Amino acid sequence: METTDKIVKMLEAILLFAAVVGIILFLASRVRGKKGDKAVAALFLLPTAVMVLVGLVYPGARTIYESLFDAAGSTFIGLDNYQTIFTSSDQLTVLRNTVLWVVVTPFVATAIGLLYAILIDKARIEAFAKALIFLPMAISFVGASIIWKFVYEFRPEQGDIKQIGLLNQVMIWLGFSPHQWLINSPGNTFFLIIIMIWIQAGFAMTVLSAAIKAIPEDIVEAARLDGVKAIGMFRFVTVPSIRPALIVVLTTIGIGTLKVFDIVRTVTGGQFDTSVIANEFYSQSFRSDNQGLGAALAVMLFLLVIPIVVYNIRQLRSAEAR
Repeated sequence: METTDKIVKMLEAILLFAAVVGIILFLASRVRGKKGDKAVAALFLLPTAVMVLVGLVYPGARTIYESLFDAAGSTFIGLDNYQTIFTSSDQLTVLRNTVLWVVVTPFVATAIGLLYAILIDKARIEAFAKALIFLPMAISFVGASIIWKFVYEFRPEQGDIKQIGLLNQVMIWLGFSPHQWLINSPGNTFFLIIIMIWIQAGFAMTVLSAAIKAIPEDIVEAARLDGVKAIGMFRFVTVPSIRPALIVVLTTIGIGTLKVFDIVRTVTGGQFDTSVIANEFYSQSFRSDNQGLGAALAVMLFLLVIPIVVYNIRQLRSAEAR
């Protein structure tokens, strides 16, 4: 019965969508005159504007409103939730971890992707090498997290118990004792960051490799004729030429890093001082039932993303104006 109800609702949604599109097309076909193009454009933009208002603007405004109330959402407490974020030791740890993720992940992933793109450029096995580093991008964050959770797995040295974690097995082969990689803060945060870098390095390599190949050959040849060596070529030719692509990669990975949730949730669950804003928002809202603090954390996440987006847009516009 439940399955039938879902199918009926799905069919109703499809019919409603078809009806809206049909009405828009009918009205657009009736528009005539010089202002017809603008009217048709407005008609087609109207459903999008409505969906943005319903699916983005209203929930955002509602979240800001709820962040001004207590855990139960019944008593107005003003900015107390935001004060908690910046004064509570647990929340300060969350902010510290988020800063570590945002500072380390984009720059390291981009650096690895750029170095890899330069090294394999025009090599015989370029296609295979690119596919190799891009493969993690095909894995979900949860799947990648499970893989690396096994890499970091620890078992105490007792009797015939064998290590199943790859990293600890390598430690034993090298003559060292196995180590619990995920319980000591803040080092455990860096081990989680490695997972994100492993995933995003392929994205960085793909975009930057395309940008490198787009550098005009005459610029490269002119630099070589002037006696520019490899390091100078990288510094004075490659990096300035691919600067817009570098900014796009850095900001894209940065935004993704700010919203990171799956990795932390899957590997540590936010324990051992590894929680970040997105995970803490989930924990406060759905596990601790603290709706006010959860909403405040969501607002904080939104505010942190805005500067990166604005910077990205400005850089792209300035690049287009040149």
